[in-house]
Amino acid sequence: MSTYRVMQVTAPNGTFELAEREVPQPGFGQVRIAVEACGICHSDALFVSGGLPGVSFPEVPGHEIAGHIEELGEGTQDRGWQVGDRVSVGWFGGSCGHCTSCRKGDFIVCRNLKVPGWAYDGGFAEKVIAPVDALARVPDGLAPGDAGPMACAGVTVFNGLRRSSGHPGDTVAVLGLGGLGHLGVQYAVAMGFETVGIARGSEKADFARQLGAHHYIDSTSGTPVADALQSLGGAKVVLATAGSSEAITATVDGLTPRGELVVIGADTTPMGISPAQILMDAHVVRGHPSGTSQDVEDTMAFSALHDIRPMTEPVPLDRADEAYQKMLAGKARFRMVLTVG
Repeated sequence: MSTYRVMQVTAPNGTFELAEREVPQPGFGQVRIAVEACGICHSDALFVSGGLPGVSFPEVPGHEIAGHIEELGEGTQDRGWQVGDRVSVGWFGGSCGHCTSCRKGDFIVCRNLKVPGWAYDGGFAEKVIAPVDALARVPDGLAPGDAGPMACAGVTVFNGLRRSSGHPGDTVAVLGLGGLGHLGVQYAVAMGFETVGIARGSEKADFARQLGAHHYIDSTSGTPVADALQSLGGAKVVLATAGSSEAITATVDGLTPRGELVVIGADTTPMGISPAQILMDAHVVRGHPSGTSQDVEDTMAFSALHDIRPMTEPVPLDRADEAYQKMLAGKARFRMVLTVG
């Protein structure tokens, strides 16, 4: 019997344990992927804690997967994929194809979205079975450890910016310089925006400029963030990557008329935005999910073209618990990535 290794938790908020399972065969419309790397996203905590409906245990999380196709299931041979193709699978792990959103072509808000680690075992493993519509082709020159985070963190900020109301030359502010924000600054600069980095502490100014930011705002300086943005003429777009409702709220009055706040940093605390703040200047506040497999491909192609890479800390698969706890404690500066093989 051929087996493969997974890192799993057997109860909510349990410790990751190494387990061996029999290698599965891909079903109709599925492929088996040999995993080479998988990023650890803060959203994995939703699955490990059992905080989402339908999560079952033992739980194998991981939705920033990069590897290569090992076997094609029935019904996939005419879909343009071959054994050996380098692929990535992100938060978008497949769609149902029949809900209203899918019928309108808006697959990322599918009512039955198949997120790896939720709908099926994720990438904290040597192998993954995934639907063929979840696959994004990894371009040459993009390493697995880079391609994995691009499938969630990367596509979220890339899509959030390219689908915003900003145009080249506009002032765009990126709130937060962590796992999402350090990519957001790089993308904003490459897209031609006058880019502002916003974070806590004057010591991050040099880092923001290393990423390409034209301006830096220290949110702890005593000057309100909104005032600092207005001193630059106001922001056409604020891409809020920080998971802090208080910090997000503080940027709203820094928008230009018809400026847009794009929220991608998750926080369960309500934002303190009043109707009066958004009415007179016609501000737009919207949330933005990640992106489909095609969006992931676009993200990776843009990243390869502009030499944009996530900053990562690689850790072997069998040290998943150590890496996960480091992420959970906020001690991972950017992206912890499990390496396989």
